[in-house]
Amino acid sequence: MAASFVESAQSIGSDFTIHNLPLGVGLVDAKPKVLTRIGDEVLNLCACSEHGLLNGSVLSSEIGRKAIESTSLNALGGLGPTAWTELRQTVTRLVSAHEGVLRDDVKLREEVLLKAKEVSMLRPMNIGDYTDFYASKEHASNVGTMFGRDPPLNQNWINIPIGYHGRASSVVVSGTPVRRPRGLVMPKGTTEPVYSKCNVLDYELEMGFFVGQGNDLGCPISCDDARKHIMGMVLVNDWSARDIQKFEYVPLGPFTAKNFATSVSPWVVTLDALEPFSEEAEEQTLAQVSSYLSHSSGRKRTSYCIDLEVSLSTSAHPEVETVTTKSNFRHLYWTIDQMLAHHTVTGCNAMTGDLIATGTITGSREDPMSYGSLLEKSWGGTKTFKLSTGEERKYLLDGDKVTMRGRCEKDGVRIGFGVCEGTVLPCKEEQ
Repeated sequence: MAASFVESAQSIGSDFTIHNLPLGVGLVDAKPKVLTRIGDEVLNLCACSEHGLLNGSVLSSEIGRKAIESTSLNALGGLGPTAWTELRQTVTRLVSAHEGVLRDDVKLREEVLLKAKEVSMLRPMNIGDYTDFYASKEHASNVGTMFGRDPPLNQNWINIPIGYHGRASSVVVSGTPVRRPRGLVMPKGTTEPVYSKCNVLDYELEMGFFVGQGNDLGCPISCDDARKHIMGMVLVNDWSARDIQKFEYVPLGPFTAKNFATSVSPWVVTLDALEPFSEEAEEQTLAQVSSYLSHSSGRKRTSYCIDLEVSLSTSAHPEVETVTTKSNFRHLYWTIDQMLAHHTVTGCNAMTGDLIATGTITGSREDPMSYGSLLEKSWGGTKTFKLSTGEERKYLLDGDKVTMRGRCEKDGVRIGFGVCEGTVLPCKEEQ
């Protein structure tokens, strides 16, 4: 099994083993740099390029060097999967326990390897567009049942991946506080809406993927080709103002109830890293799947086995986390291939840096611990649940901190996504 000379990458429970090597952007000497993570350290890929360590045919070229020296992952994403795989293979060799280039050169190592805790991470890509899907059958069924629909799933849901266009400007990196929003709400028992702070603030456990190479306008991406266009995946918290959403969402869907903040984890885990955890996706039996949402003959739909977890801590007990959700990426009914194929079926041109999220990932409808939102956990606010501190919740209060984690483990190999976290700030006082 592969090992790294970076000791912390060998630690039991490390998300950032040599099998992972995710990509991100962080401040080094107050300047954004393209980085990768290994254990408790980050490797400055820009510095590696300057020292001639990235000597593959793509990354040693002028366009490759410029991509690595960029201030976001967009240029690297635009180079496509050949470049991403070349970078991964090169970095794997550089941090390997059997390679002496960095291991045996203290001065060089000090120039390119930094302590992760000393680097402020940024949003990994410049996001031009953000789309959020609704791909969990269990979540959609719970919501449909809660709102009195029979059957709980609409006809369109069982035929196509449902989604909406979100707000790219308010996508923030993990650790950014989230301020409670205001909006029009319809208090129970009233007939007129009132302008109020949100009193029903929720999290949604999601994952997302970044588009690497886009497609030309008018040229759809097939399910077979989708993953050639996906650079990697992150954790996503789709913060939701449920009382604002309830009043505004008919007939065009969510708007201001979602556009105030979406949190993403800083490290983009590549599909190469996720491949060992690929597995056949759940069979789709609700309706006949359209040809454009299907793979060619002989190819199976696949997903990834990614364990997901949400924990909540409060301002009264900030050091105590209560796990509120345990789910898995494999529970999604629609795959990332189908999401991208549907997004582009009309000829829509996906662009490098576009973020596409999955929607809330709920596990079994019979297991409330697997519910990916507090809307489900409190069943529309009709039930409270206890935290390990003895405090009770239906929805999020000011000072609550939501932390999401994701990890894969199989045959002794482990990779993870780090954390996606945010703390709720009080509603901004009106001027």
